[in-house]
Amino acid sequence: MAAEQPGETLIEKIKEKIHGEDSSSSDSDDEKSKASEVAEAVKSKIFRLFGREKPVHRILGGGKPADVFLWKNKKASAIVLGGATAIWVLFELMEYHLLTLVCHCLILSLAILFLWSNATTFINKSPPHIPEVIIPEDLSVNIALSLRYEINRGFAALREIAAGRDVKKFLAVIVGLWVLSVIGNCCNFLTLFYIAFVTLHTVPFLYDKYEDQVDSFAEKATVEFKKHYAVIHAKYLSKIPRGPLKDKKVQ
Repeated sequence: MAAEQPGETLIEKIKEKIHGEDSSSSDSDDEKSKASEVAEAVKSKIFRLFGREKPVHRILGGGKPADVFLWKNKKASAIVLGGATAIWVLFELMEYHLLTLVCHCLILSLAILFLWSNATTFINKSPPHIPEVIIPEDLSVNIALSLRYEINRGFAALREIAAGRDVKKFLAVIVGLWVLSVIGNCCNFLTLFYIAFVTLHTVPFLYDKYEDQVDSFAEKATVEFKKHYAVIHAKYLSKIPRGPLKDKKVQ
C-alpha cells in the first residue's frame, strides 16, 4: 500500500475547510433571507394610517417640497413658514389689500429701475440688466390640462356620490363639507389657507416622528369606529333605498 503523500493530505484538508465554510455561509444566507421574509411579513401586517404603503416622504411627492414639509431642510422650511406668516399678518391683522400691495411694489420697483437707468448716464456705468420674462406656451398648456383633469375628476366623484352607491363615502363627504362650512363661518379664506399651510408644515412632521404611536392609536380608533358603524348600518343605513349598481346603457 502506497504511503500517503503529505501534500495531498494538506490539499484535502484545505478543500474540506473551504467546503465547510461554503456550507456555513450558505446556511447563514438562508437564515438571513428567512429572517428578512419574516420581517417583511410582520411589517406588512402592521396597521398604517389610511392604509398607506409608502413612506411619508414619498407620499408628499419626494424631493425638495417633501423636505420642506418634513423639516429635512430646516432653513428652507423656516423661510417658507415665516414668509407665509408674514403674508397672513400683513393681509389679515394689518388689513392690507392685495391690489394695494401689488401696486405699491410695482411703483417702488419701477421708480428704482427708472432712476437707476437714467443715473448710469451721469456716472458712466452700465445700465441695470432687466430680464425678459416670457411664460412658455408648453407650461401654460400643461397647467390648463392638469387643471381640467382634476376638475373632471372632482365632477366624476360628485356624480358617483350623488348616485347613491356608497353610503359611507356619502356620509364622509357630507360631514367634511359641514366641517368646512363651520370653519369658513368662523374665518375667511386667507386664514383658512394659512391654517392649512401651517398644518402641512406640522402634522406630517409630527406623524413622521411619532409614526408607530399614531398608527397604534389609529388602529384602535378604527376598530371602534367599525363597530359603531356596523350597528348604525344594521339599524338605519341598510334600510335606505340605493341607486342602481350599474348605469343603464345608452341605446
